[in-house]
Amino acid sequence: MVAMALDAAGTTTLAGHEVPRLGYGTMRLTGPHVYGPPADPDEARRVLRRAVELGVRAIDTAWYYGPDVANELVAEALHPYPEDLVLVTKLGGARRPDASWIAALRPEELRAGAERDLRLLKVEQVPVAHLRWMPGAPVDFTETLDAMTALVDDGLIGAVGLSNVDAGQLELALGRTPVACVSNAYGLLDRTSEDVVQRCAAAGIPFLPFFPLGATPGGASAVATDERLDDLTARTGATRTQLALAWLLQHSPALLPIPGTSSVAHLEENLAAADLRLDADVVAELDALATAG
Repeated sequence: MVAMALDAAGTTTLAGHEVPRLGYGTMRLTGPHVYGPPADPDEARRVLRRAVELGVRAIDTAWYYGPDVANELVAEALHPYPEDLVLVTKLGGARRPDASWIAALRPEELRAGAERDLRLLKVEQVPVAHLRWMPGAPVDFTETLDAMTALVDDGLIGAVGLSNVDAGQLELALGRTPVACVSNAYGLLDRTSEDVVQRCAAAGIPFLPFFPLGATPGGASAVATDERLDDLTARTGATRTQLALAWLLQHSPALLPIPGTSSVAHLEENLAAADLRLDADVVAELDALATAG
């Protein structure tokens, strides 16, 4: 048993709900390449239940994780959901039988995805759905925004989020619809979206970094395999992943990391980062590492 106080990391407002600034992402609950069922479905359900027990109130998922697998596990493990749990989904992607990813951004595809989420998650409305943009999609970005707004108007989703967008797209979206949150790849070793993080902070919009620990072709997190962090782990007593998550929490109040895992032990390790306060010299070294990375 791990004593956990996620509110030590502070809270943020996500679609009108106050949630701790550490969430959980379901991508790693599926099989290899985010396709098919996990090797241990019982452990996957235990991870979800343990996350909620330890205070997680923001769970990020998508019907095309599996496909369907992640959402089915969420419903099996957690339905009926706690009243204060915020489910956040993604619309705009789909899968081929060979496990490749394709865009599904036409208005009718977005609506079909939202309806699929409702069925799989056993809810009447998803609190937040990210518009997951895919460059090169055969549809205009503004058309997809309007389609997402229509889903809000029709009650299928409660609020619109954005995913995989640049600063220009965020500004365009802010001129057309309220934006509940943004989710881009971002972390200690990948700060490509720094300008989007800073814009979200200025606007009071939560930023949910996906791959907050980075990713490698083999599926392990980039942070977990980065030996450059070993000196700091020895000095702080924290693990590599805890350092990376604590850095995120201290870097910007907009950040709400959603690290994923298929292991209860790793989940508890990740969430323990909420209690870790990094000294200024440690933050400076991690800042330099991020710049170098």
